[in-house]
Amino acid sequence: MKLNLSEWALNHRSFVVYCMIAVMAAGGLSYYRLGRNEDPAFTFRTMVVQAAWPGATLNDTLDQVTERIERTLKETPSLDFLRSFTSAGITTIFVNLKGSTSPRAVPDIWYQVRKSVGDIRHTLPAGVVGPGFNDDFGDTFGIIYGFTADGFTHRELRDYVESIRARLLHVRDVSKIEVLGAQDEKIIIEFSTEKLAGLEIDRASLIAALRAQNAVSPAGTVQTGDEKLALRVSGAFESELGHFGDQHRLERPSDPVGRHCRR
Repeated sequence: MKLNLSEWALNHRSFVVYCMIAVMAAGGLSYYRLGRNEDPAFTFRTMVVQAAWPGATLNDTLDQVTERIERTLKETPSLDFLRSFTSAGITTIFVNLKGSTSPRAVPDIWYQVRKSVGDIRHTLPAGVVGPGFNDDFGDTFGIIYGFTADGFTHRELRDYVESIRARLLHVRDVSKIEVLGAQDEKIIIEFSTEKLAGLEIDRASLIAALRAQNAVSPAGTVQTGDEKLALRVSGAFESELGHFGDQHRLERPSDPVGRHCRR
C-alpha cells in the first residue's frame, strides 16, 4: 500500500495548518534569538594560578609552593585536570574544568578556588608573593578609542580619560574598560655627589630621611566626652616641591644640593 502524502494532507487540513503555524512560530523565535555580536562572549573553563618565591631554588619552590597549592586545587568541583610549570622561585598552575561544566557555574567555582587557596596562604613559606589568579580570558573588546592632547600634561590627559571611562561604564552592555598607555606619576630626585661630599652628608642617610618623612604610623587618639579624635603626625610632604607644614620644604629648585624632576 502506497502512502499518498498529498491525499493525506488534504484529508488532515487542520493538523497540517497547525504544524505550519508551529514551524513558523519556532522559526521566528529562533531568528530573534540568533547571536549578532561581532565579538561574542565565550566561557573559558581555565584559570591560571601564579605564585612567586624570590630567591628559592627549583626544588624548594616545587615542594613547598607548587605541591601545596595543587593539593588544594584538586578539591575543585568539576575539575578536569591540572597542569603546572615550576621554575626557580616561580610557579604557574593551570586549572581546567570539565567541558560539561555549565557556564553559569563557572564563576562560583572560580570563587571557591580563590577562597580555598586563600585559606592556605598562611601555610606557605614566608616571602611568597601571591598566589594570584587570572580567569579573564573571555573578555572581548569591541571598540578601541585613542586620545591625544597637544599642550596638555599626561596627568591632565589621564584625568580626562578617567572621566570618559566613568561615563562609558554607565552605557548598557559595557561591563569592562581598560586604559592602556597611561603613565604613572613619579618624582625623581637627583643629588649632587660633590655637594653632599662637601657637606659630609651620607647619601643613604639622606634617602632614609626622605623615606621616613612620609611614613604613615598611628599617633594615638584622644577620647573626649562626646567624640573620639585621631592624632596625625605632621611633617608630610604635600607636593613634589617638598612642602610640609607651613614653614618648611625639602628643597628649593635653585638649591645646588639637588633638584627634582616630575614626569
